Amino acid sequence: MSTASNIASTVAWLSFAVAFVLGAISARTQFCTLGAVSDIVNMNDWTRMRMWVLAMAVAIIGAQALYAFGVIDLGKSFYVRPNLTWLSYIVGGLMFGIGMTLASGCGSRTLVRIGGGNIKSIVVFVFLGIAAYMTMKGLFAVWRVASIDKVAVDLSASGIATQEFGAVFAAMLGVSKKSAQIGVASVIALAMLVWVLWSAEFRRSVDAWLGGLGYGFAIAAGWYITAKVGFGENPETLEMVFFGTNSRAAESLTFVAPIGYTLELLMLWSDKSLIVTFGVASALGVIAGSFVYSVLFKRFRVEGFASAEDTRNHIVGAVLMGSGGVTAMGCTIGQGVTGLSTLALGSFLALAAMIIGSAATLKYQYWKLMQE
Repeated sequence: MSTASNIASTVAWLSFAVAFVLGAISARTQFCTLGAVSDIVNMNDWTRMRMWVLAMAVAIIGAQALYAFGVIDLGKSFYVRPNLTWLSYIVGGLMFGIGMTLASGCGSRTLVRIGGGNIKSIVVFVFLGIAAYMTMKGLFAVWRVASIDKVAVDLSASGIATQEFGAVFAAMLGVSKKSAQIGVASVIALAMLVWVLWSAEFRRSVDAWLGGLGYGFAIAAGWYITAKVGFGENPETLEMVFFGTNSRAAESLTFVAPIGYTLELLMLWSDKSLIVTFGVASALGVIAGSFVYSVLFKRFRVEGFASAEDTRNHIVGAVLMGSGGVTAMGCTIGQGVTGLSTLALGSFLALAAMIIGSAATLKYQYWKLMQE
């Protein structure tokens, strides 16, 4: 096996291990981004939202600490590219938020539920993956590139070569980007932690701590795996490259495009140019971790669709999630935690759109129920 193959294989196995643990944590804690929004809209309960925000804060601290000490270069991530496709973030985010509400959960929750025996989530997985792949490279991609992706702001034209908040403040204050980035990250993460810990109910919840810390540390671990372990010299070109990632850049956990790549790998297994990448391994790892936990703790339950309407909603939701997630360049984990850990402007836009899309759909569903 070549050096490149060895590195890619190491990246995949490490990704699987991290995701396996995360899948088990998710199965126990009910970490769910849709659940966080739903709890607020329907019950004014902010506990799961605080769990999600804790994950964001820990991911920001972990990723920015790795950057500050020179372990990784977050500037090599696709999240911080200077081309700010703001309309794509907003439209894709809204589509994803609506879709995850109709499909009873985001991409990561879909994987966790598959591991727990949910047949509905298998259908969501398939339709989400197909829609994601069509939006990356198929028919939907043609429409996306020819329309909303063209609406963008080129930050490099103003002398800022990245979407990172630190770069914006560095240009305004005349300080180094690293100093500004660390300062901004510290303020944002501290504000998040103060808000999270303000709740006595949250502080007493072991599962809330476990879910938030688990996702936050997993995101930081993902950055280390791809940007440190997976970064090396290509023996053929002698260039420094990222091995084992579909984007050929530094990545961490996200669960839309990887589902599409997982379906591609399963369908074209004999194609030797395809490998188990970081993203594919993470998707499989979450399913495996959830399955093992569910079986060991007797939570494995086979669940199917309740009606034709239920089936329709999940399929439509899956398609919206797959297409919207690719358009927004990530899901509620991919943009809402991983992207946010880089402090990319687009990640904040996409996250806000996802929450608005989900909350509006939940409100509509409640209104429709009241009319019956």
